[in-house]
Amino acid sequence: MPNTPKKNTIKSQKNPNDKNKSRKKRRRRTAWISVGVIAVLLGAAVAATTVNLHGKNGSNQGNELSGLIHSAVGTIVGQSGVENILLIGNNARNATSPISLGDGGGQADIMMVAHIDPTKHLIVMITIPRNVLFAQPQFNDPIPKLKTLFFIGAQMQPNQAAQLTMQGVSQLTGLKIKHYVVTDFQGFVDAINAVGGIRIDVPGRLYDPINSGANLYPGWQTLNGQQALAFIRIRQNQASSTIRVNDFQRMDAEVQMIDALKQKLLSPGSDLAHLPALIGTWQKDVVTNLSTTQLVQIANEASGAKIIHLTIGKIGDSMQLTSTALPGVNRENYITGAYYDIISTKDVYQMLKPYGSKGSSTGLQTLPNPSSVTVQLYGSQTYADRLKAAGFNVQIMGPGNGTYPVQIDYPSGEPAWGWQVGRYLATGNSIVSPGSPNPSAVVVYA
Repeated sequence: MPNTPKKNTIKSQKNPNDKNKSRKKRRRRTAWISVGVIAVLLGAAVAATTVNLHGKNGSNQGNELSGLIHSAVGTIVGQSGVENILLIGNNARNATSPISLGDGGGQADIMMVAHIDPTKHLIVMITIPRNVLFAQPQFNDPIPKLKTLFFIGAQMQPNQAAQLTMQGVSQLTGLKIKHYVVTDFQGFVDAINAVGGIRIDVPGRLYDPINSGANLYPGWQTLNGQQALAFIRIRQNQASSTIRVNDFQRMDAEVQMIDALKQKLLSPGSDLAHLPALIGTWQKDVVTNLSTTQLVQIANEASGAKIIHLTIGKIGDSMQLTSTALPGVNRENYITGAYYDIISTKDVYQMLKPYGSKGSSTGLQTLPNPSSVTVQLYGSQTYADRLKAAGFNVQIMGPGNGTYPVQIDYPSGEPAWGWQVGRYLATGNSIVSPGSPNPSAVVVYA
């Protein structure tokens, strides 16, 4: 057999520039996905700006915007410093835009602050309870909660909905907040559907046909947009007395959804085919006062950052306040009875001080030190021990009669005494009213 001449083989040399381009491209892609994760759950989508990153249908507009973004990436990374962005979920139905009132709702049903620290490569997601009792002395709001500032602002003019909410959250957290992103129920549904659903471990039977529409069974499953919305909204579960029956458990579900989306979009080997559809949905579903340049900057700073979650308050902060006079809480100095969250501003400040908080305020009477409050208890030793451990001066007046919910009566003019007792009893459903028979003590019937 004749010898076959060997082919000359030349080892290909990789162009270092190609490697650098590839690295930059991966970095940009990861940056946009990082913001996409925040976007889906919390409203921090890059929306109308990033959808054209690759050009939409080859349009000139897409190519021009793509060029703008590519140029901006090279010049602004790392220049913004710490940024706090308020993320709002508007609960309006059939709204014409995320900042309109629609047919019903129109309140800030979900509020989170995204604290982005590029130096520490850290994102802190701070969940704000929607039912915080919050003074609004300039407004006629019979149920003055933090979430209702959105409704009040929307009645003034659309862009005031987010602005007013942002001012209130900034006062509560002590954080400087200049930017917001707002989405609504439909925006959340669209986003989950755009990524092909989300895989969630449902903690137990969830059934709430009247309010959230939830009808889910326990275990791992992929939820579509409507199911995912029901999953994070349910707090009136007819199938359980312990699982998903309050706002704080609902906030835990929001965090669970964040983690699930992060895993889906940022895990190695994740399917990036969903990304254009995800970003596209936010063109119509998100309103923000962030510019294109700012969004690009945040996207790069968020890329690969560690994400942690904090929740302001706890279930014990929730209690039913009866209708009563309350100076300074609104124009009428009177609140209508409802469930409110009574937040310790001291605790809020201590929690958020590491992230730049300058102090916390709800505009209400400061909660007293437990040691300054006397409690006369008609109830069990268990309740007495709980209050004594907190520092209250407790006098056991007699056995309780099994009162449920626990009744807390405070002396006239001292509502903060009753609120503080309610927080430390931590039942989550105490009824707190004026009318203590002792002008120097809170009386508890349990």
